Amino acid sequence: MTRRRDLKPRRIVAPLVVAAAALAGAGLFSLPAVAGKAHAPLGYQLMCLRTPAECQGGGASQVAMTSAVMATIKQVNKAVNNAIVPHNDGSVDVWNANAVSGDCEDYVMAKRRALIKAGLPPSALRIAFVRIRSGEGHAILVVKTDKGDIVLDNLNRSIRPLSQSGYRIVSISGANPETWS
Repeated sequence: MTRRRDLKPRRIVAPLVVAAAALAGAGLFSLPAVAGKAHAPLGYQLMCLRTPAECQGGGASQVAMTSAVMATIKQVNKAVNNAIVPHNDGSVDVWNANAVSGDCEDYVMAKRRALIKAGLPPSALRIAFVRIRSGEGHAILVVKTDKGDIVLDNLNRSIRPLSQSGYRIVSISGANPETWS
């Protein structure tokens, strides 16, 4: 008989990840928001189970906007937008920071990873789930700066202030990417 402590977490987590993703994709599973707090999107939670390093915070919660920082942000936005081939996940939303093809969440995670590698603090990079003007859900990366929040987006290649994006935020990660509101 196998004792509980002998079970390897991967043997338990992988089937749970697949089952939860299938249920979420079918609209049969969602996590409720609680008193001003929101849960991270299920696809994000599942990615964090698979690759916890992609979901770490740390450092300053905003960055000083200098010309060098803006140049880095523009370069990363352009490079990632050009590197990933647009592809809809379909009914099961899979988030990936290392995608060669994918949807908005994959662009967000690739941009986040590249900006962290370039030296921006993870806690200044916020993942936002928004509604675009048509009402469709979309993910963007928000950089918190001392000059205001700016948006990196695969639907609009220019860097612009969040206030001028035309998006309605549904939920956004905090300085700790595990905390959403």
